[in-house]
Amino acid sequence: MPGAQPRSPALLRWLAQPVTDADWTEAHRANALLDAHGEYLEFGYRFLADEARQTGSPMAERTAWRICSTNGWWSVFGKRRPYSKAGTAGAPAHEDLLARNFTADSANHRWLTDITEHATGEGKLYLCAIKDVWSNRIVGYSIDSRMTSRLAVAAALDNAVARRRVDGSQVAGCVLHSDRGSQFGSRKMQRALTYHSMVGSMGHVGLAADNAAMESFFSLLQHNVLDRRRWATRDELRIAIVTWIERTYHRR
Repeated sequence: MPGAQPRSPALLRWLAQPVTDADWTEAHRANALLDAHGEYLEFGYRFLADEARQTGSPMAERTAWRICSTNGWWSVFGKRRPYSKAGTAGAPAHEDLLARNFTADSANHRWLTDITEHATGEGKLYLCAIKDVWSNRIVGYSIDSRMTSRLAVAAALDNAVARRRVDGSQVAGCVLHSDRGSQFGSRKMQRALTYHSMVGSMGHVGLAADNAAMESFFSLLQHNVLDRRRWATRDELRIAIVTWIERTYHRR
């Protein structure tokens, strides 16, 4: 075309490939992080990166931090979004309904829960357990390689409720007490408590004594299982934990 300006090499490269491979990968990573952030407002960038990896968008934690920081995707329990007066309301924290009174007059009146972790040759393994203070039995638990709200809710809590129902007992009105970890303050946990007609309770930040009766169980587990040897695989440790809970702890 007469009088047309010659196109620069950079423009010709852009026309040949308008979106670079790096930009495409970055966009997919951002979308995966945004989806995880929408589902888990309580998660920080490390947990969001873990969720993104599970959906097929692997990335380093530093990359997740950069993307989340650039877009202002902060945990509702941490730094607030910049330049925003309103922000997004997080899941409500519960009052401490136990006040360190770890006794009950009957089963399914007060439950305690917490999460512990231990290293294996394949990486960390997480255990979320739920204890009935009346019998000191572990009424439900879940073991997984990831520490998300699903571990605390979809498996451990549902497992405990299902076990109680098999025994013919009800959990409506039962108080579930935990620390203020993000998994226990998640929206999934709130929905699960409402679904099972249970009541949430949380200790104060940084006060381990507010959940001391649960910590005592984990201390026994640490001494009798976790620290006894080096664990090569997650399955190896998983079997050892289940065996100790069912065959030793419950019979003691």
